[in-house]
Amino acid sequence: MTRLLGIDLGARRIGLAVSDPAGPPQALITIRRARTPAEDAVTVRRIATEQGVAELIVGLPLEAAGHEGTQAAISRAWAAAIAPLVALPITFRDERWTSHLAEQRLGPMKRGRSGGPPTATQRKAHRARVDREAAAIILQDELDARARLGGAP
Repeated sequence: MTRLLGIDLGARRIGLAVSDPAGPPQALITIRRARTPAEDAVTVRRIATEQGVAELIVGLPLEAAGHEGTQAAISRAWAAAIAPLVALPITFRDERWTSHLAEQRLGPMKRGRSGGPPTATQRKAHRARVDREAAAIILQDELDARARLGGAP
């Protein structure tokens, strides 16, 4: 089975997940967006190489009605910019509702000390976990779609 790297691209962070031949995709890491897509590409390529990945699956944030809007255009432009630098095939997968589903899977954010509101550090860590989990959901959606079509991942 070819290993795939799922990518949940955000304005500040990139959630990454890797397909696992022995089971479901695994949330891997959340990285901070760099100043340029070229800098992001260096990090994505390094992680892809370390994980033995042969293809990138980039989440495409479609509008609720299924149309491509501004965010989808941003994701496509980012992928086009990193493509020659990572030298791996890139496939897009609809990512509508993945962050919401990821939040449901992870449960509520941990509370602060003595049950108070979460600290800034706790909020940041929770968002990073949501991004990684969303990437795993994007990847699972792609694997499921390929299985339905009878195609190999």
